[in-house]
Amino acid sequence: MDQKIKEAFEYHQKGMNCAQSVALPFCEELGMPKTLATRALEGFGAGMGGRGQTCGALSGAIFLAGLKLSDGNLEAPASKQKTYAACKEICDQFTAACGSAVCADIKEGKTLSCNACIELGVKLAYQLLNA
Repeated sequence: MDQKIKEAFEYHQKGMNCAQSVALPFCEELGMPKTLATRALEGFGAGMGGRGQTCGALSGAIFLAGLKLSDGNLEAPASKQKTYAACKEICDQFTAACGSAVCADIKEGKTLSCNACIELGVKLAYQLLNA
């Protein structure tokens, strides 16, 4: 897990947003090209398009949960409830640690830095992916 956190911090230092930084270290093991994940998550930074809404680090972890748990069935998806339950757990744990899931609230309250949120997002994703 420490290597994933280190890699996430390196992506953030390069200019990736929090969602991208959380997700990119896990892409290869989930079969997602890093360039595609980078593109897909670009709008989730700074609380969804810079609006201070849902924290990007949380969005990145949720993205990974979908990649891991979704069956991808276009006709009759059977994995939604399992994915929703895992995402709820990630959200609950993130909110408990940060006091909020909202970027602006976290920054305003100065409860955690972006790096701390990224580290938490990576830890939550790692727990899910290695359960």
